[in-house]
Amino acid sequence: MSTDLSLVTLILDASLLVQFVMLLLLSASVISWFIIFQKNKLLKVVSSEASRFEDQFWSGGDLSELYTQLSRRHLDREGMEKVFETGFAEFARSYKTTTDPAFMMASIQRSMKVVLSREEDKLESNLTLLATIGSISPYVGLFGTVWGIMNSFTALGAVQNASLNMVAPGIAEALIATAMGLFAAIPAVVAYNRYSDQVDRLVSRYENFMEEFTTVLQRQSQKKVKPAKSRSTDEVATSTAEAE
Repeated sequence: MSTDLSLVTLILDASLLVQFVMLLLLSASVISWFIIFQKNKLLKVVSSEASRFEDQFWSGGDLSELYTQLSRRHLDREGMEKVFETGFAEFARSYKTTTDPAFMMASIQRSMKVVLSREEDKLESNLTLLATIGSISPYVGLFGTVWGIMNSFTALGAVQNASLNMVAPGIAEALIATAMGLFAAIPAVVAYNRYSDQVDRLVSRYENFMEEFTTVLQRQSQKKVKPAKSRSTDEVATSTAEAE
């Protein structure tokens, strides 16, 4: 057995199973870091857009004009903008077709809750994979270590004169698997905890906005004013926002 303890040599001289474990852990680490960078970028953009939209919403401007601006954008709306767009569109339709405030608000809340659930799913995507990598990588690395040490002692038992130089390389290459398991697991666990907290905070902001927006629309629905049937949905939305 070679006594060269350089990292590359230890990896190349490891058994096929230990090498497979190392390759598996390396792949898991690459996937983990890809998710980390992708999720970090997504949450920064979504949080920034939510803050910008909240400032725009509470600036005292015309809500129907804000809705029109969002509708004319070619980009897909998401997050708080999507919740607002869905709620306001449902309000305009319900305002045109019914004078029952309770029915109107129930319909609006259902629509916004569906959108909120979808947005939450988007934010939480791949977090489960991060948690899985963080939880199983140390055990996969430990399996490679146990297998490598077992092979080292098996080979050691087959010779007459055993020495540390004979068993040290095998144990060292086996322990590399444990180190790689920890290298894959630690960033994944840290990122999962951090991003889970950020997602919870964002969803809480969405829920608070939805409740506040519902209150604004409820004040209009309580007027029980039914517009003429000839008026379009946009006209109803405009007249409603102007009244607000």
